Amino acid sequence: MPKPPKNLADLGIDITLLREILLKTIIRRNLDNVLTISKALKISVPLTQELLEITREYKQIETIGASRYEEPKNMRYRLTDQGRTAALDALSQSEYYGAVPVPLEAFKAQVLKQSVQMAGIPQDDLKKSLSHLVINDHMFDQLGPAVNSPRSVLFYGPPGNGKSSIADGIRNAFKDNIYVPEYIEYSGNVISMYDPLIHTKIESDEQDPTAIRLTGNYFDQRYVLCRRPAVITGGELTMDMLDLNFNPVSKTYQAPLQMKSSGGVFIVDDLGRQTTPPQTLVNRWIVPMESGFDILTLQSGQKFVVPFDTKVMFSTNFAPTKIFDGAALRRVHYKIYVGNPGRDEFIEIFVRTVANYPLEFKEDVLAHLIKNLYPTVDNIYSAYHAPFLIEQMLSSCRYLGIEPQMNIELVNNAWEHLFVKDG
Repeated sequence: MPKPPKNLADLGIDITLLREILLKTIIRRNLDNVLTISKALKISVPLTQELLEITREYKQIETIGASRYEEPKNMRYRLTDQGRTAALDALSQSEYYGAVPVPLEAFKAQVLKQSVQMAGIPQDDLKKSLSHLVINDHMFDQLGPAVNSPRSVLFYGPPGNGKSSIADGIRNAFKDNIYVPEYIEYSGNVISMYDPLIHTKIESDEQDPTAIRLTGNYFDQRYVLCRRPAVITGGELTMDMLDLNFNPVSKTYQAPLQMKSSGGVFIVDDLGRQTTPPQTLVNRWIVPMESGFDILTLQSGQKFVVPFDTKVMFSTNFAPTKIFDGAALRRVHYKIYVGNPGRDEFIEIFVRTVANYPLEFKEDVLAHLIKNLYPTVDNIYSAYHAPFLIEQMLSSCRYLGIEPQMNIELVNNAWEHLFVKDG
């Protein structure tokens, strides 16, 4: 875990930037005592007190005594006219205030300590994570090495057979947690890193940073303890999502998706359905996937290096040779075909799927499907057929005003919606 800074130098942030963040936080959040300021800055009370004293020496803040209504009584502060002018000037340069950001170099060091490349998934854990799916032994033999390698993985095959579910199950197989900085600082610029839509926060008992003795679980509060992250994108993925996003109002940056997925997985679902050609997307990642670092660009045009520590998994319904050239395919080290299930596998999928719905399994309905309906489509089964047919039958029951059930008439009606007729 990232150790709590013992002094202002350990924060790794220029003292001028620290004072500006302090002034902006006080004025924007209307704070006046060391405890609330400490909580807002995500640093300890002693460090906050030290920063307040330095800022007071610059005559930008002043003490106004302790409040008689608060217990315990703490010294209160307010901005001087000079401090208010400095705060407003700093806000015109950047609206950022609040938690002290983590310097880029400290972020790089933390990524190395918790790299996804060191997070192996034992066979039993992988099988448990994918136990809700019907996967044969041959595919498990392919998945095991692929999951425990830092290299990228491509799932391909006809639609509706669980490629996305397998990728998501792999994500859930990672059981350990990592530390994600809320904000990162580079060259005076602030980059937002923590994203509650991507990072699942692990709630822990809050400690009083003013306590004399801290437990071993106390870490640098500028970080958030999270599950290993997973970014899942589909047809909406565009190239600009892979670059720094500058906010002209706050004058801060939003980290790109692959940076937010550091220490976790990046799943590109439905590859080939994006407006950006799949070859272009893969080309964007070729160097980062092989080198372990990525290059980002600030508004000023300045480029800088960040870690690329994410396991990339692609999923597509298209033939890989149609959307990749040979060079790109060579760089995707694991290529796993997820095909249509056979007859016995489909029967198991259907029976297990029915158990997830509020209706009783009827063997005659499944037999009717296998003997009479599937022969009309050359016995081509698909994993998604089971939930599709079951949900269609349940919808019919609601329409007819009858108890949820399955019968041959209902499944025949559902079958009509499974395929379309040509011409």
